[in-house]
Amino acid sequence: MSFTAQVKEELSRVEGTCPNCNYALLSAIIRVCGTLSYRGPGRYTIRVSTETGSVARTMIKLTHELLDLETRLTVRRSNLHKTKNYLIEILEQDELEAVLVRLGILVPGRGLATGAPTRLLENRCCRAAFVRGAFMAGGFVADPRGDFHLEIAVTGERFAQDIIDLIGEWGVVARLNRRRGAYAIYLKSFDDVVRLLKAMGAQRTPRAIENVRHVKSLKNDVNRLVNAETANLSRTTRAAGNQIELIAEAERLVGLAKLPPAVREFCELRRAYPELSLADLGALASPPTKKSGMYHRLLRLKAIVEELREQR
Repeated sequence: MSFTAQVKEELSRVEGTCPNCNYALLSAIIRVCGTLSYRGPGRYTIRVSTETGSVARTMIKLTHELLDLETRLTVRRSNLHKTKNYLIEILEQDELEAVLVRLGILVPGRGLATGAPTRLLENRCCRAAFVRGAFMAGGFVADPRGDFHLEIAVTGERFAQDIIDLIGEWGVVARLNRRRGAYAIYLKSFDDVVRLLKAMGAQRTPRAIENVRHVKSLKNDVNRLVNAETANLSRTTRAAGNQIELIAEAERLVGLAKLPPAVREFCELRRAYPELSLADLGALASPPTKKSGMYHRLLRLKAIVEELREQR
């Protein structure tokens, strides 16, 4: 099961707080993934197509419990994608027109509604249910092990903007993108994705996302430390190589035995321990000295070599 399907499965089990919540939920599902057919005054048919079993189950349950309408379910399987497609049909019935008005899909005397059904969304819990239904019908959330991304695909710019306004009530910043005649409401921020899922009623999947982010953060911290250590080691190795070449030149020009004792000790330690930093070399000196002391010895060695070069 994909991560999106897991989220929708959890959301399908969220109970509404007031009697209108389920109407708001059903209204959003029909608006986002339903098709309304008209065959004359009062003669309507609704077809809802979805590949998500939890959405089909919710649609049928609410249609029977709230509306007591006759529905027909057809399950089709795609040979290409190896997935099921659920087609729920609410056939022509005398009560259907009044139901469409009740759900805010039809406006008496004006036809199809273009925005969200404001009369259904007076309570905050109903607004959460409406957004939950919109996500269940047309939503996608990426697997948190990859990039953080959530979107809801809808038709109608005003309807999309109304959903963005509803989402904004939870402090979530959503953006709108036109895509092949439809509109994609999308979130990119991790915090916004988690906040929206929690606002819609999800509990388990936001925790799963937060756990994944925690693991990602740990991995990133480890990678940064490893990269920093690797860079430091690389710099130390290059510096040690240059120092060993300098020591070899000093030996060739004058001989290490003729160098000052402190400089000679530096040369001997560097040759014996080419992998160590100056600070670690200083700890092995007798008596131990700080990194600044070892660096001073290196500078004295450079000055001696440069002077010998000039004399030659």
